[in-house]
Amino acid sequence: MLRLRLCHSPRENALRSSHTQIAAARAVAEHRDAMVTEWADWLSKRSASRAVPRQLLERQLCLVVDGMVAMLGPLRREAKVVWQHLMEHYGQVGVTRGLAAGEVVEELQQLRTLLIDHVGALVAAMRPRRAVAMFLRLNGIVDRGIALAVVGYTDALVASLMMTDRPTPSALETGGGDDVARQLDAIEAELGTIASRR
Repeated sequence: MLRLRLCHSPRENALRSSHTQIAAARAVAEHRDAMVTEWADWLSKRSASRAVPRQLLERQLCLVVDGMVAMLGPLRREAKVVWQHLMEHYGQVGVTRGLAAGEVVEELQQLRTLLIDHVGALVAAMRPRRAVAMFLRLNGIVDRGIALAVVGYTDALVASLMMTDRPTPSALETGGGDDVARQLDAIEAELGTIASRR
């Protein structure tokens, strides 16, 4: 009996871990609108950029939260590619908005705070080992997102500086909203393919 139990325990632990992540994904999805509103309010108080209107910014934040949900879901391997595109895009839009790299990092750190406020109680109510694993998982996703956003920011900044007809990053601010909207359409389509397969 002991041998059988030991043989099956890794799979059982994997199933439990999967159920835990799916429960967290549902909680994040349920609180998405509230999180996005709070996040956008926080951003509007600290950033006066007019390059990207609030409606478009909220759409981007919704996609970030949806990406987090996908990263916790059963198709997380497929979601990693979309998460990379989404976070690099966030960094690129940071250049359009006239942000410094540190400000992009600070904005995405706010996602961690929102997750604690809205999902923290659910995770804390889990068994201690599962709760710790879940907090580490959420932190890992946010940390990887921040790193990818910095890469996207740096790439966009270097590209803008190398364009001879656009000598400064501020030149990106004109007409940036249309480009951002088109890029968000593409990312939404990527996320949609993952959602349709669940």
